[in-house]
Amino acid sequence: VIQNIFPLPLEIVAHSSNVACLALGKNSGRLLATGGEDCRVNIWAVSKPNCIMSLTGHNNPVECVKFNNSEEQVVAGSQSGSLRVWDLEAAKILRTLMGHKANICSLDFHPFGEYLASGSMDTNIKLWDVRRKGCVFRYKGHTQAVKCLAFSPDGKWLASASDDSTIKLWDLTAGKMITEFTAHTGAINIIQFHPNEYLLASGSSDRTIKLWDLEKFKMIGSSGGEMGPVRCLAFNLDGCCLYSGAVDSLRVYGWEPDRCFDVVPVGWGKVADLAICNHQLIGVSYNLANVSSYVVDLTRVKKSGSVIQGVIQDDQPLTEPSPKGSTLRRNYERPLTTCSTQRVKQSSESERRSPEGEMRSPSSEDEKESSAEIRNPEDYKEIFQPKSPGLLKNLPVGSSTPILRVEPTVVATAPCPIPVVTTRAPTNHPPAPHPAPPPVVAMAKAKPQPSVILSSRNEPIGLKVGDFLPVSVCIYIVLGDDEALAQIRKGHDTMCVMLTSRHKNLDTIRAVWGSGDVKTSLDSAVSMKDLSIVVDILNIVNLKPSLWKLDLCTSILPQIEELLQSKYESYMQTGCTSLKLILKRFWPLISDTLTAPPSVGVDITREERHQKCKACYKLLKNLSDLVKNKADQVGRHGSAFKELQLLMAPLDY
Repeated sequence: VIQNIFPLPLEIVAHSSNVACLALGKNSGRLLATGGEDCRVNIWAVSKPNCIMSLTGHNNPVECVKFNNSEEQVVAGSQSGSLRVWDLEAAKILRTLMGHKANICSLDFHPFGEYLASGSMDTNIKLWDVRRKGCVFRYKGHTQAVKCLAFSPDGKWLASASDDSTIKLWDLTAGKMITEFTAHTGAINIIQFHPNEYLLASGSSDRTIKLWDLEKFKMIGSSGGEMGPVRCLAFNLDGCCLYSGAVDSLRVYGWEPDRCFDVVPVGWGKVADLAICNHQLIGVSYNLANVSSYVVDLTRVKKSGSVIQGVIQDDQPLTEPSPKGSTLRRNYERPLTTCSTQRVKQSSESERRSPEGEMRSPSSEDEKESSAEIRNPEDYKEIFQPKSPGLLKNLPVGSSTPILRVEPTVVATAPCPIPVVTTRAPTNHPPAPHPAPPPVVAMAKAKPQPSVILSSRNEPIGLKVGDFLPVSVCIYIVLGDDEALAQIRKGHDTMCVMLTSRHKNLDTIRAVWGSGDVKTSLDSAVSMKDLSIVVDILNIVNLKPSLWKLDLCTSILPQIEELLQSKYESYMQTGCTSLKLILKRFWPLISDTLTAPPSVGVDITREERHQKCKACYKLLKNLSDLVKNKADQVGRHGSAFKELQLLMAPLDY
């Protein structure tokens, strides 16, 4: 089991004094923020020794840090109770928020819109509107420090965990507590929502992990095998299992029934945060001024099957977990981008202007003192200002584990004349001398391979006998029947593996598609890193424009950029068709949303729509230059791109 772990070759000195907190970027697993007693927030690329950016402005030690979902912003809370939010792409401070009376212990960004929640040693929870620099609501109820906050994936609830051993669930729309869970007997260090189901996991200093059903508001599982306090939790990306980080160990849990699939010893000490990316689990810990990083290869960790330990109720035999998608538990319904009345409950004006100073804007002196110092321009540009929008924070954590990619099934190959292969019957006579090989000039007569492989052609591409034979065969040698067939079969086996892989991927997508969730189907196709699968799905969605939603655009626009630059004509055609549908169907909505004046009050759905439209506009803007260059081509390809150029003209205004 120890081979599942390989530490990154770096232990960095993160600050000039002791490190007080840290956080990984959950989206990429590549970014790390550290807060220190030197009152600074430092930004790092995991596995690299040099600090990318150092953020200043706090006058007291930084106690808590958190990235937003897109990893474009970071918030830091200090010992004095103040919050500062930085824009990492612009390398500047956005907001200074004041209001808490004691240390900031927990932070979380809302999944939609520019809101964040903060929990403090003063036992209060505050919901902030970052744009308006003010506190929207204050939640009271805990009796000790609020150690962890988490928004539900649909953005409707906020869960809080405290040193008072309780978990509270808050309804953002109603502005009140929904329920309280009190089964833990020690301080609760971490809470985590399931990515899809109405399920919440909690880890405590009482050395237990508990799971809570958020439909029936009751505990459905409790695992107590930890040797020390549970410090970190992370659900697998598909929700099939739960990873638990404690002192020097990682455990993999299942539920209904409770069971532990694997225990992995890790030398990370008191692990402080976990993130999952590219089938790797990244764990980080700190000691004094040093920060250490570790990576677990999840492909070698048991997530199902036989158990190491388990608690089975009522003497029932251990069963396999239910297959994905078959659970009866309700799934989160992400709000659609239509106008609705979902709003965050706001405090009264008098409360927001209370003596606590929650509406206080940062003074010019505060803004002047805060700065973002770029210390590593190359890494900063690579991570926060990449040339390709799909490249943002998307590189693998390390080089130890290869990232496999399935290429398109149809393979273009350079032309090679089919070799002359002769056979002869065994004889005692010496063989006749071989004729001289054909002159090299004969090779020049081969028709050059076109830069774009046409979708309609008279001969197959990549299926010539010569493509399945070693290069040496092209020089003219004599092979027997068995040898020639063996050489051809080698290439055949390779082609079968590729086709089998594609068939398996399509079966996976088909299973997800059966649930009626087009967004999840497309996301699954994108995650497979196989453009041929993306093309197959898009060809179906393009036939029924009503399936398109704004959610799909943010996922598929980076893929469209790859399709438009493909050497396969069919890929370009699919990309053009999809981009045309997006422009015709969503450009009016994107334009109207981005130019509309701010609404009165706080409308979560409007904020979500605004963020998605902003992301789409950015991606479309990046595509416009590519379309302009392609429009200069002659022929039907040029015509298709000229039409797209006309549709994208409003982007320049």
